[in-house]
Amino acid sequence: MSDRRIVHRVCPFCEATCGLAVEVEGNSMVSVRGDKDDPFSRGYICPKAYGLKELHEDRERLRAPVRRTATGWEEISWDDAYSEVASRMLAIREKYGPNAIGLYLGNPMVHDFAFLYFPVLARALGSRSLFNPASADTLPKEVSTALMFGGPFPSTVPIPDIDRTDYLLVVGANPVVSHGSLMTMPDAPGRLKAVIERGGKVVVIDPRRTETAKLASEHHFIRPGADAGFLLAMVHTLFEENLVTLGAASDIINGVDVVRGISGDFAPEAVADYCGIDAGTIRRLAREFAGAPSAACYGRLGTCVQEFGTLASWGCDLLNVLTGNLDRPGGVMFTNAAASLASLSKGKFLDHGRHKSRVSARPVSSGMLPSSTMAEEILTPGDGQVRAMLTLMTNPVRSTANSEQTDAAFSSLEFFVAVDFYINETTRHAHLILPTPTAAEQACYEIGLYQLSVRNFTKWSSASLSPPPGAPESWQVMLKLAGIFMGKADRPIREVDDAIFAQLAGSLTKRNCPWPDLTPAEIAANLVGSAGPERTIDMLLRIGPYGDGFGRRPEGLTLAKVRASEHGIDLGPLTMRLPDIINTPSGMVELAPPAITNDIGRLRADLLKRDREMVLIGRRNLRTSNSFMHNLPALVKGRDACTLQMSPRDARRIGVADGSAARITSRVGSVVASVEVTEDLMPGVVSLPHGWGHNVEASQISVAKKHAGVNTNALTDDRAYDEASGAAVLFGTPVTIEG
Repeated sequence: MSDRRIVHRVCPFCEATCGLAVEVEGNSMVSVRGDKDDPFSRGYICPKAYGLKELHEDRERLRAPVRRTATGWEEISWDDAYSEVASRMLAIREKYGPNAIGLYLGNPMVHDFAFLYFPVLARALGSRSLFNPASADTLPKEVSTALMFGGPFPSTVPIPDIDRTDYLLVVGANPVVSHGSLMTMPDAPGRLKAVIERGGKVVVIDPRRTETAKLASEHHFIRPGADAGFLLAMVHTLFEENLVTLGAASDIINGVDVVRGISGDFAPEAVADYCGIDAGTIRRLAREFAGAPSAACYGRLGTCVQEFGTLASWGCDLLNVLTGNLDRPGGVMFTNAAASLASLSKGKFLDHGRHKSRVSARPVSSGMLPSSTMAEEILTPGDGQVRAMLTLMTNPVRSTANSEQTDAAFSSLEFFVAVDFYINETTRHAHLILPTPTAAEQACYEIGLYQLSVRNFTKWSSASLSPPPGAPESWQVMLKLAGIFMGKADRPIREVDDAIFAQLAGSLTKRNCPWPDLTPAEIAANLVGSAGPERTIDMLLRIGPYGDGFGRRPEGLTLAKVRASEHGIDLGPLTMRLPDIINTPSGMVELAPPAITNDIGRLRADLLKRDREMVLIGRRNLRTSNSFMHNLPALVKGRDACTLQMSPRDARRIGVADGSAARITSRVGSVVASVEVTEDLMPGVVSLPHGWGHNVEASQISVAKKHAGVNTNALTDDRAYDEASGAAVLFGTPVTIEG
């Protein structure tokens, strides 16, 4: 008799949270399909979903801890692994101080329960050497939204209400491929097309004619790094032509006159040559945006990982606010998450610049140093030098700027522990690797991504398969590591977890609970038998905006109800809730925070430059969003994805042809890549995708090696960063090209 069954969950490979129907027989995966009954994704999936099966079955994926020896890798027990972590890490901390141990996590953790335990581990470590992955991704947006609207991130990020908007302006983003980073939306292509089909308009501003641009109503090339100038030119037009209206936010806005004054220096005629978009087009786009029944400006990676990332992120929200589209249906709104991360906040939303990095004095944000400082903090002797690292599901030797320097840094560490399931370009330097189960073997709730959703939605992801006997879940690995640094290495995980949960429940009932009479004792009594992150999720759901309040609102949500709704629960469209969101020190929307406007002088100076070098930008691939996916055959098959794209004009000037090889050189390195000549690139701009360069003999990822590609971060410069936030400049690196 067959024991085939269908397990429902969401895809763990990008931010879209598409619903999956996983067919399982015994403890094997038979197939992965889109869940047609998921009310959010409605059956849509992209090719990455099929990687769930291949990742689980990959023979090169680690199933047990391994130790690096003089003769190679050897499997060891979990007890022996934890014992070695304790003895060596604690000895380093004792000898050199807590800052000698660094910590860095990768974005796959967002899809993992262990994400909830990162703050616990960071506090237990007691080190200032915490490196921020957001500094190679979202940090400028985090800084700008915290200063304008308050925090905590990501609950105060305005989300385009894409299902109702009449006009979507996309700046430096490619949601058809990314599926809406910082804008959780399954079936991005369908949702974008729907804007146009209902009579609306989608306009894309990007130095590359992206997959999103190809289905948009209109696309305009822009010089990389000029987005802030372009957006301020649109703001200039709004003021000059009396198109400013503040809408729902009119009574709670500071700084309108300051912004008016700043925008005076950015007339479209002054900015046109700088950004590559003519003044008439800039003015027309500003009028269209202001005149649309509803509109939303959305910027993402291209507006963040560039020289003026914070100003560009700020510019997007200036447009939204000054046209009355903040907190407006069809404009930008705030998700009302069923299990809110804001409930866990202690009220300290931004500590940007509170202290600076030891070597190059880069600003700290959210208690973490920019990732581009990691190598110099390891390699530079002196008090506070990082001598040991703990990494969590990340490959910084391929994902951070100046990877040759990063590689040298990791190879020099006295002790390095990686929580990962591959021996890759980074973890090959580890002394110990602690593998976590795959997503198929663990339950999950996408707590981080549901804070950013274009609809209010909740869904539980059930484990499809059982992990190997004795294999801990990833949250248990995190908690065990935290226990080691707390001095509780010999205590059971459940005991440590109970203590942490008691503190969390006590803090939550004092600060962020809608029911003043709810006590930690009542919470504990209602959650007897529950443990780990499931217990925390249940608590957050029950005190959340749709929760049962531990019986005070019997029709409300509990984790049991969410689990029972295997396809997920649609909680409705985004709603107007601005007064509940804004929690800046003034209680107002701050349009002109000095920490942002102080950087305007740097932008004005850049506007005057006339000599423009050829620059390198990245690009995303629909099949892969992290380097570990390159070891999955289904996701790397077909034509070579790692090519150097350039315009026909540049190809003729340099003397290279489609399919030929070219050398790309920057201040920090040089690589050779196959050329792809395409009309999709703006002249003066070349593009390489991120995450490739799998040509390291010591790694054990054979499929990735067959599709090695080249490493774009061998070219990006660790000294180049957005001064307002400390974020790395990964798009806009000056390069020379030789045939």
